[in-house]
Amino acid sequence: MFFQDRKLGFSFKLVSKWPSRSQWKGFFNVLNNREKILFFSFLVLSLGSAIFLGFSFYYSNTESQPAEGGKYIEGVVGQPHFLNPALAAANDVDRDLVELIFSGLMKYNSAGEVIPDLAKEYKVLDEGRVYEFYLKENVFWHDGAPLLADDVVFTIKTIQNSDYKSPVQANWLGIDVEKISDYGVRFTLKKPYSAFIENTTQKILPKHIFNEVSPENFPFLVYNLKPVGSGPFKFKNLTQEKNGNIKALNLVRNLSYFGKTPFIKEFSFYFFETEKELVKSAEAGKVNGFALIWPNKNNLVRNKNFLSYEILLPRYFAVFFNPSNSKVLAEKEVRQALNFGTNKQDIINKALSEQGRTVDSPLLPDVFGFDDPTVIYEFNPEKAKELLEIAGFKIMDLNTCLTENESEEKCKAGLRQKVIEKKNAFKFTSNLKTGSQGDEVKELQKCLAKDPDVYPEQEISGYFGETTKKAVIKFQEKYSKEILEPSGLTKGTGEVKTATRAKLNELCAESPIEKMLLKFSLVVPNQSSLVEVANVLEKQWQVLGVDLEIKIIPTSEIASDFIKPRDYDSLLFGEVLGSLPDPFPFWHSFQKKDPGLNLASYENKKADALLEDLLEIQDPKKRKKKYEELQNILIQDAPAVFLYRPNYVYLASNYVKGLNNIQRITEPAKRFSEIENWYITTKRVWK
Repeated sequence: MFFQDRKLGFSFKLVSKWPSRSQWKGFFNVLNNREKILFFSFLVLSLGSAIFLGFSFYYSNTESQPAEGGKYIEGVVGQPHFLNPALAAANDVDRDLVELIFSGLMKYNSAGEVIPDLAKEYKVLDEGRVYEFYLKENVFWHDGAPLLADDVVFTIKTIQNSDYKSPVQANWLGIDVEKISDYGVRFTLKKPYSAFIENTTQKILPKHIFNEVSPENFPFLVYNLKPVGSGPFKFKNLTQEKNGNIKALNLVRNLSYFGKTPFIKEFSFYFFETEKELVKSAEAGKVNGFALIWPNKNNLVRNKNFLSYEILLPRYFAVFFNPSNSKVLAEKEVRQALNFGTNKQDIINKALSEQGRTVDSPLLPDVFGFDDPTVIYEFNPEKAKELLEIAGFKIMDLNTCLTENESEEKCKAGLRQKVIEKKNAFKFTSNLKTGSQGDEVKELQKCLAKDPDVYPEQEISGYFGETTKKAVIKFQEKYSKEILEPSGLTKGTGEVKTATRAKLNELCAESPIEKMLLKFSLVVPNQSSLVEVANVLEKQWQVLGVDLEIKIIPTSEIASDFIKPRDYDSLLFGEVLGSLPDPFPFWHSFQKKDPGLNLASYENKKADALLEDLLEIQDPKKRKKKYEELQNILIQDAPAVFLYRPNYVYLASNYVKGLNNIQRITEPAKRFSEIENWYITTKRVWK
């Protein structure tokens, strides 16, 4: 291109060609060292500035957003048993998995509020007696079958059927459920129930999978460990160890999910026998998230890659007494004494590293806004000892204690025993022979029948006949050294006189006194925090004169082997209340046996009446008054020692995002209620 200035009469040519290699070489040859350094410094700064401005422009005009991808590994203590919404309530591990795999009509959000899930909308009719739900259409089970009203009706009726032994049966008693269309369901309550909407967070079962399964086979179906659900994640596979324990269970995101599809592609659960093993695995970076019943942050001080999230959870831990299994704990004064003799703050300091709050009521008044109970068991060991004295439990002297086969260490600490005199203790006093009859002959026959070799007929008639005589002869000859030889006899006479009567009394007569040691066992799940709590309790109660036997049980066996048959004297366990506390399943006498959750086998007519009233009363002020009345009755009866409310701390890898919105959950499994918002990978997009 040429330019010409006509006035001046000259022209020039612009050359756009980049300098050649020889020209650059010539250029550098004319520069001295100092000029070369300045030139290259300027060049580097220019390039750096250009790159910086480019990145600055990019980051200023783009934003980071969650992206699909990544695998998340959750570590839990325990084993899965029933990945089945009708059976899962008794096991924390089952509830965790069910939360991810299944859906309910309604669900909890991250603030603990109940919002629609499968339901598109719902109506409350007839002053709270009728609820109608209308399902979202085009919702499918993980196997592709459509989810319809039939599935909802089937689920509720299965739970209501006592043959299926669902732990949540009590939530649905007296409620009629019917299909009103393919996508419509109606619930009819006998009376208004203010907390019913929480019931509808119940996860739904696929009818086409379980419809033909009998109650006997229901717990053993393969789908209880390889479930078909409708939730955000679906079952992929599981791995088992040689002993049959499940090592891991893997889920993948449900691309056909009716809600927001999760960002995380794979979600795996790794199962551990103890918290110690879980923490060790977390420190090694083998799991991405977990929660501990013992929220001791020092556990993970060696691994800085975890963030902790403290979440409000309405739960508490207690020692539940089972008076039907222990005569000692059947005495109210003993239960009250144990309450007075428990230093709860000491337990929190020593076993929970100060991560918790003391609890005096099972209704958690500080969480739900109730007034504090009028009866509170402030730590008072002297009051505890006074109550035990009133109940008749006295400190044994060392020799007496040692004869009861107690250890010297415990005896020196001062164990208690109660001596009970029996007013009507039976004792043989009469001479008996053929033709005798009456109650003493019956007792004779009962005594002889204890030995089949002596009295194989075991007939208890009250009449002394030939069979009884033959049995007496055999008895006399069996104990001839004590009965016959002192009188110079070699064969039995068949008559009950002084020597025979003395031996009968030795073997069969009731003792006029009964000795009852202040001793009982405490069943404890094998979790480090709970074991430590039990150890602290043992020391505190030993001061009172209690001989506590601690039984540490694998967590996976607690529900099936102990809670279900109520096979424990006392149980250290936790209970979780809902967003609206419903104490009915935990304290009504109807719930004393499996599948109920009345762990203390508690029974009180006034408490039952209040619990039934609370199912119906809608007015918040009236409900509050009933709750407060109920908590005072419960605390006065002392069916348990209510201990503490631990901080619920969930730990997750610092590169896992989306957990900050979790504020309050109704149970640990609900930490996954908005799992679709969790993410691991990110991408940048233009604003």
